[in-house]
Amino acid sequence: MKRVLFALVLSFALATPAFAETAVLRGLDKVTGHARDFQAAIGRPVRFGTLEVIARACSKHAPEETPEVSVYLEVYDHPVTAQGQESPQRVPIFHGWMFASSPGLNAIEHPSYDIWPIDCTN
Repeated sequence: MKRVLFALVLSFALATPAFAETAVLRGLDKVTGHARDFQAAIGRPVRFGTLEVIARACSKHAPEETPEVSVYLEVYDHPVTAQGQESPQRVPIFHGWMFASSPGLNAIEHPSYDIWPIDCTN
């Protein structure tokens, strides 16, 4: 009986997605056309251009399943004022799940930057 219960628990553990400590994201500067990969530790803000990106969760399916990486992001913009200084207030522009297989499903609406998930790491 213990073996059956252990096998059942193990199969459920392998079937659930693994949550990681770091999200690997790709950011595109639409003005210059340059893309760069950067890492966002879960819960810690990272800057990409004028954007502040906070990854709240990163999930990656097991290798034997259909490949999928999903990241819950909060993105804030720190717009530049007329004198070239950053605005004291941050403007929320996105919060929600992004999926690597469907980057256009929940896309960031920003005129200068685009961000999408690549991978989850520990």
